[in-house]
Amino acid sequence: MEPLANLRSLSDLVSLKIKLASPEDIRKWSRGEVTKPETINYRTLKPEKDGLFDERIFGPTKDWECYCGKYKRIRYKGVICDKCGVEVTQSRVRRERMGHLSLASPVVHVWFFKGAPSKVSLLLDVAPRGVEQVIYFARYIVLSVDEKIKKVALKRLADAKVVRVAEVEEFYKERLNALAKESVEEKEKLAKKIKDKEQLLLAESEVELNQRKKEVAITAEQKETIEKTSTVFENLSLLVKNLKPLSILSEEEYDQLWQYQAVDFFEAKMGAEAIEAAIKSIDLEKLAVELRTEMENATSTRFVKLAKRLKLVDGLRRTKINPSWVILRVLPVLPPDLRPMVQLSGGRFATSDLNDLYRRVINRNNRLKHLIDLGAPEIILRNEKRMLQEAVDSLIDASQRKATRRGRGRQPLRSLSDMLRGKQGRFRQNLLGKRVDYSGRSVIIVGPELKLNQCGIPKEMALEIFKPFVLREMISRGIAPNVKSAKNMLERRPSEVFDILEEITSDHPVLLNRAPTLHKLSIQAFYPILIEGRAIRVHPAICSGFNADFDGDQMAVHVPLSKNAINEAKELMLPQKNLLKPANGTPVSTPSSKEMALGMYYFTSIDPNLKPHKSVFADREEALFAYQTGRAELRQIITVRIDGKLIETTAGRILFNEALPSAFGFINESLSSSHIKDVFSRAYLEMSEEEVVKLLDNVKSMGFAGGTLAGISFGVFDAELLPEKKDIVAEADRKIAEIESNFIQGLVTEEEKRRLSQEVWIEVTEELTDKTWNNLADDNPVRIFVDAKAGRVSRDQVKQLAAIRGLIVDPLGRIVELPIKSNFREGLS
Repeated sequence: MEPLANLRSLSDLVSLKIKLASPEDIRKWSRGEVTKPETINYRTLKPEKDGLFDERIFGPTKDWECYCGKYKRIRYKGVICDKCGVEVTQSRVRRERMGHLSLASPVVHVWFFKGAPSKVSLLLDVAPRGVEQVIYFARYIVLSVDEKIKKVALKRLADAKVVRVAEVEEFYKERLNALAKESVEEKEKLAKKIKDKEQLLLAESEVELNQRKKEVAITAEQKETIEKTSTVFENLSLLVKNLKPLSILSEEEYDQLWQYQAVDFFEAKMGAEAIEAAIKSIDLEKLAVELRTEMENATSTRFVKLAKRLKLVDGLRRTKINPSWVILRVLPVLPPDLRPMVQLSGGRFATSDLNDLYRRVINRNNRLKHLIDLGAPEIILRNEKRMLQEAVDSLIDASQRKATRRGRGRQPLRSLSDMLRGKQGRFRQNLLGKRVDYSGRSVIIVGPELKLNQCGIPKEMALEIFKPFVLREMISRGIAPNVKSAKNMLERRPSEVFDILEEITSDHPVLLNRAPTLHKLSIQAFYPILIEGRAIRVHPAICSGFNADFDGDQMAVHVPLSKNAINEAKELMLPQKNLLKPANGTPVSTPSSKEMALGMYYFTSIDPNLKPHKSVFADREEALFAYQTGRAELRQIITVRIDGKLIETTAGRILFNEALPSAFGFINESLSSSHIKDVFSRAYLEMSEEEVVKLLDNVKSMGFAGGTLAGISFGVFDAELLPEKKDIVAEADRKIAEIESNFIQGLVTEEEKRRLSQEVWIEVTEELTDKTWNNLADDNPVRIFVDAKAGRVSRDQVKQLAAIRGLIVDPLGRIVELPIKSNFREGLS
């Protein structure tokens, strides 16, 4: 923050470093301490003194005017009012000036002890759960251990064990004596009551039996109590032996040690103060050396943990950060204009959630200070300190809290971290996602007449986004004397305006962006072509880069303004410069889809209904002349001398090869979508960018021309049914019946029956698919679509349309035994 105070221009900013702030830094940033939770006076609507909007701390709410109104206007600039203490300056300082809050008890910064990985946990080498319990006053952390006094404590525990066992034995001995005495007294009573000797002996025997039962029960209880006592003391002794600095103790364990006077050999605390003391006891230089030594002989799992810890320690050493700074004793208070409070109609106020969170922290902090001054019991202070920690956690990052504070609408309050993170956060929404001048947005439609580097922009849109350039040209050419008259003339839309616009846009690219902008191909530059209408036109070959289609997609247009931006758009962002995918280097702009693929296949395929041409043509030019004069058809087989050899080809194939460089040789085959991709993959390697773009546009035009000439469409009756389908299915049913019969007779198992049935139907499905496909004529529209690979068509779809659906899979992924024997043309039911 300190270097930024003297920053006059963004060009002076060399670098930006984000790191932990010390308490001294926070106090340096601050203009004063906020001590009261009040915001504004609801009667005067002025900020309260020492509150969250105090003008003495954060600056005046009105430009060049102090709080009390004694000093007004710019001539008192920099004067601090002797009455109200407010500096006379601009109100915009309320966006920059910070305050601070001195905490009555330290708190740990929630970013550094919650989440994965927990930095405090990693630094102390304590489990994250344990660190969290210490911070929230649920457990103790041991800070130091005196080994000499530990031996005394162990002896004390051993003595206490002997004493306790003796006490238990004495207690049960007394119970046994009392039982014996009670038995003697009962016998005496019986002797007085019963005169018959036999009955007396019987009664005395019963008394003795009851006595023995009770003695056995008491002895068993004594044994169990002694075992429990021994176990407790053994566990306590083991706990004392294993106790070392940074061990975690539960409250129950600490109370037991305190009960047996075994707490004087160690120091243990809880809360942020304990974590602060533990961190301050760490020597980073010494720890780094120890970690490196330990890593030399560590196992793979331990090595990973040590490496993470060493990385953190080295980072703290390198940046000269004191790790105790993660414990906050001073809390910075955000400038008030970044957490505003505005009055609504009806006298109510809308306020930022941060104000509620700050008020909660201040209230709890003030209450804790008051309780400390009163000398409140430790248990009450602990609870207040825990509540203060929770309040600061909610302020810094509410998402880390299990039960976040909620506002009036039961919505969780947005913390400082929530204001920064995510799509609606400060970085993405306000800094990266700024609104842009000279931009437009519209639906996209296909522009088959466009070159690759061109896009069609509606005239009205272009006139609006290029308005400053048009106005400048109008004034420089003397069409209008000033900006005002130029604007008025522009509203009338004279023809001169569109002539100027045409000239400006001829060498001024625009940027097209389609959301979501996932990679560099989502924003590309194009030279605008002025068109009528309201939709933006784009070249069909660039759709895959933008992941665009023409079902209502929208694109945004941006105008690069500076010379550098225009040059960058021309040199780096034109589709000509982005022909390959950045991810894998494969061609991204190829005319190999939809109508273009269908048209190219039609152009280069042979019409089986036309007989081969009788004439032999001397060269390509003569063959093309014959086609142009109507003596030969586009898809008719002709014989032509090419490169000294007689080749059977078509006029369409010759036209395609005319667009290719001679190094490619003569491609004499029907071109499907995959063939076109192969041609362009080779072209990108062997041709320059300009030649590839020219080839791409030529093939695109040929594809659309071929599609137009073909005029192909298909209906349900083009998916021709196979006449012998019923016989094939009947034969399959006979085989299935035979398998069922074998299963009933026990010749095959159920699993074998299922497998054999599936094999029968798979075989039948494949047979019907092949025969149905072969049944389609070469000029059948369905066959042409599949052969051209135009779109997502395949033979499997022909199978379902005209042959058989076959076996299907249920929702659990299991094959259903009974197949669907019909197809979509016949109807499934």
